[in-house]
This record gives sequence, C-alpha cells and structure tokens, in this order.
Amino acid sequence: MDIALMIFWLFASVSILYVLHFGLYLVGANFYDVWQQRRKGMRGVRLPVGYAAECAATATWTRRALPEVPGLVSIAIAAHNEEPVIVRTLDSIRRSTYRSFEVLVADDASADLTGRLVRDYQVRHPEMDLRIVRMRKNVGKGAALNSAISRHARGQFVMTLDADSIIEPDAISNALSYFDDPYVAGVAANVQILEETTVLGLLQRFEHMIGYRSKKLYSLLNCEFVVGGVASTYRMRVLRKVGFYDTDTQTEDIGLSAKITSLGNRRFRMIYASDVVAKTEGVLTLRALVRQRYRWKYGSIQNLIKYRHMVLNPSRRYTSTLTCYRMPMALLSEFTLLVSPLALTYAVYWSLVTRTPGLVLGAYATITAYTLLTIWMDENLTERERARLSMYAPTAYFLFYVMDLVQLTAAFRCIASSRGLFRRPETNTWKSPQRAGSVVVVAHAA
Repeated sequence: MDIALMIFWLFASVSILYVLHFGLYLVGANFYDVWQQRRKGMRGVRLPVGYAAECAATATWTRRALPEVPGLVSIAIAAHNEEPVIVRTLDSIRRSTYRSFEVLVADDASADLTGRLVRDYQVRHPEMDLRIVRMRKNVGKGAALNSAISRHARGQFVMTLDADSIIEPDAISNALSYFDDPYVAGVAANVQILEETTVLGLLQRFEHMIGYRSKKLYSLLNCEFVVGGVASTYRMRVLRKVGFYDTDTQTEDIGLSAKITSLGNRRFRMIYASDVVAKTEGVLTLRALVRQRYRWKYGSIQNLIKYRHMVLNPSRRYTSTLTCYRMPMALLSEFTLLVSPLALTYAVYWSLVTRTPGLVLGAYATITAYTLLTIWMDENLTERERARLSMYAPTAYFLFYVMDLVQLTAAFRCIASSRGLFRRPETNTWKSPQRAGSVVVVAHAA
C-alpha cells in the first residue's frame, strides 16, 4: 500500500508540475503576442554605444573563406536521398518575397536523383542563385552543412532548411527583422507539420503546436537555447566565431544553438519568431516515430551533458532564467518522462479500483482545455483549420499518452546506449526517413 501511495503522489506531483508549466506557457505566450504587436510597430532598434566598433573587431574572429555580402541570406539545405521532396523545397524558396538570397544544396552523397533534380532546377530557373555542393561520401548532416556554409556561403545571414521542409513567402524577410536587435544571434522558426490526415500526423501536429508555443515564454525570459534546423537563421559572423556545427552529437542543430548560448546569452540571444512559418513532413509510421524520437532524445541528452556547465552557473554572462530555470527543467523533464507513463497507467488503475476518477478526469480536462486554447490562440491558423483541429482536441490526451510511451521507449534505448552520451563520436552519418513528397506548395498572397 505504501508503494501504491508513493506512485499516486508521484503522478500527482508530475501532474501539478505540468499544470504549472502550462500556466506559465499560457501567460507567457499572451505577453509574447503583445510584444510582437509592439515590435512590428517599431521601425528599428537603436544600436548600443560602441556596437559598430565591436562588429569591426569581431570581423577577425576567424579567417573568412568568402567576403560577406550585406543583406544577402545564404540558404543552406542538407540533402541525402531527397528525390521526392527537394524540388518542392526549392519551389517554396523561389516564391519568397525577399529576393536577396543564394541557395546552397549540400548533397551528402545521395544515391538517388537528388543531384540531378537540383541541376535541372538550375537550368529551368537561371534567375535563382542556386548551387550544389556534393560530398564524395556520407559525412553526416552537420559536416555537410559546414562544408557548404564555410566554403561557399557569402551571406551576412544563414538560414538552414531540411530538404523536406518549405517556407512561407515572407519567412525570410520576417526572420531578418529580428536582427534589428544587435544582441540577437539566432532566430528559431515556427515549424508546423504538413498535412495530418492520419492519427500519427495529428499527434505530431498537436505536439508541434504546443511545443512551439512554449518557446514564446522562453523568448520573453531570454532563456531559449534549443533551436531546430528547419528555417533557423543565424548571423554569419556568429557562426564563424563558434566554428559552425559540431559533429559529435546526434542533433547538430541543438548543438549549434547551445554552443552559441554558451558564449553568454545576454549578448548572444536566441529568439523564437512565430511569424517565421515553415512546414515540414511528419514521420509516416510509428516505427519511424520511435527512431526519430530516440535520435532527438539521445542528441538532446548529449548536448545537455556537453553544456552542463550552464546549469546554475553564476556568471553574469548568463541570465538566471537560463541557468536556474530553463537548463534545470530541461534535465528534470528527461527524468519525469521515465515515470510519467507508468505513473499515469497506475493512476488510471487506482482510480478504477477506488472509484475516484477525479484525478484522471482533471488531468484529461486540463490537457484538453490547454490544447483548445493553443488552437484558438494560434495566429497562423485559418478559421477552417481552427474549427477542424478543435474537433480533434478531445483526443489530445490519449494521443499524448501514446507519445509518452514513445518517449519512454526512447529513454530506455538511451540508457542502453549510455556510453555514447559521454564518449561522443567525431562524426555522425545519417539516413533520411521515408518521405511522402505529395504535398503541393501553394503561394500565398503577400
């Protein structure tokens, strides 16, 4: 009975923790929305005294392969066997309202028609500055991007894309607007899931919506350090300062943003941009989802260990919200995932046996309500999408339970492979998942 009571209180504690987080996310997101409206009403940000001299000094951080072109955005696409989707991605870039860009496709030894399709695209659209950088062997996503960006990019800013992702026409111009603040080093995009006609697709759609809404709070508190690889944008001079991507973790994108943050997030800020909308494919099968989340979790833990010095770090380079809240909670969340599905299962059993369903029903109502609020407050949804997703919101609790089980499986696999968490390999090759590639890119009116 003591064990049963302990499990019960464990579930209650986890539930209370999540409710508190949902409350913070909800309030923070609303303040973020107000900040966005004020930001868009401003024409510019006054540079701090001495900033121009600082920029001149930082120009010598490392030797440049090519001189930067002010205002030019280098869009780097990592591709490995992306025949079904690469043209769709290039089409979305070509429709951008911002025209000063170059596109670099880092073809990481593709064995399909990826390279040929890119070369054909060059011929059909000569007005587009498009180049392909081919790797002789599969070197991994981070190394392929490093080769393309460090040797061939000329832009003052760099935006990275996955080969299965597309961007909205105003994504590039919206991303650049955040760099009016001289302390912004990187901008994370609002990544959404393309087409969710299946239960698995709906699960990923809800997960992305809720997860990216939490980034609004992290931006306000200046404690974000996780920036994904889809439509993330960085200053080129900052990338050169940190030596571009590291290749010793499974998630090179998180590694890059964490490495920049480790310089000191008071001067090198990571910002979430809700108006920089990008869309990407979700995985198509449950097995692929398990593999994907294992890789994400493994890489996240690798980077948390690698940059553990930021946890509770008293240095004035960091904000206390990063060192005392964001980093510790990132570590704690990995442990709560180990017990959350088990505790929930036992709580359901205990509620049935004791005929006290209030706790489980309360958790269900909380998740459903928060999902509905997330849908209704999403500024990028049409009224039709909002109504359709609202109909599915009552299933979110059960869908997230499935995701918890997936995450639990990934966590156990990480434990089984714990040696690589500390003794990281120098390079990580990759294999692209199965692609749908059937979604048509539609140009929206500017």
